[in-house]
Amino acid sequence: MRYAVLALAGALLLAGCSGGDEPDRTAGSSTPSATASDGAGASTSESPRAAAPARPKKDRCYRLDYTDAIAPTNDGTPMPCKRAHTSRTVAVGDLDTVVDGHLLAVDSRRVRDQVAEQCPQRFAAYVGGSPDARRLSMLRPIWFTPTVEQSDAGASWYRCDVVAIAGDERLANLTGDLRGVLGREEGRDRYGMCGTAEPGTPGFERVICSAKHTWRAVATVPFEQDRYPGVDKARSAGDQPCRDAGAAAADGALDYRWGYEWPSAKKWRDGQRYGLCWAPDS
Repeated sequence: MRYAVLALAGALLLAGCSGGDEPDRTAGSSTPSATASDGAGASTSESPRAAAPARPKKDRCYRLDYTDAIAPTNDGTPMPCKRAHTSRTVAVGDLDTVVDGHLLAVDSRRVRDQVAEQCPQRFAAYVGGSPDARRLSMLRPIWFTPTVEQSDAGASWYRCDVVAIAGDERLANLTGDLRGVLGREEGRDRYGMCGTAEPGTPGFERVICSAKHTWRAVATVPFEQDRYPGVDKARSAGDQPCRDAGAAAADGALDYRWGYEWPSAKKWRDGQRYGLCWAPDS
């Protein structure tokens, strides 16, 4: 059985939104004008500058929802990690906003690209595990920078968090120590990528494996080339690897089922250069 690639229903969409074009951060964020006297009876209008927020700290926890997670900025207050939370800061770094003596805007493409490169690397170092383990999990990196106004006031940091996708546009609570979590079997099991039904069927939803499920993503099919191979080659590339993965998941049973999701051209452009093998998981 081979199944066409599905929209990743929040799991990869989240990473795509964080790493792609961000909305204009100045929209809806202007501050009210204040009137001041110039000493000669005339009045001038000035906008008060935002105070630079405190620099975030690593290993702080937050209660974010999905909308918060895909926003470019976040001014939420950290909470004790012993309480229920959906986001944990895994790294804080400095923005490089000066190039050839010119100051770049915090929402410029070059600054955004810097954070989009750094945070996935910091995320990988924090949660551990192999590249395959991270691809087969529902843990995702997200990142935030100051607003334009906060940057003008001197804030020049980025904050990298880890979240777990519970399902379509839903975040799961994070529990336990996430440092190296995907290097441990119990961590890979809890935060793995599972499905509520056979992939490609109407009842299928991608969910975290700690939730009720019937199928599990068990292996990846990597592609090495830079150019999209086309649907036929992308589809056929998973036949044998996913058949073998299905057999391994069946633990020696002669009668077994398996599924394969190959990357579409759009997902390829978004950076997904691998397919997913699925098997029943009772």
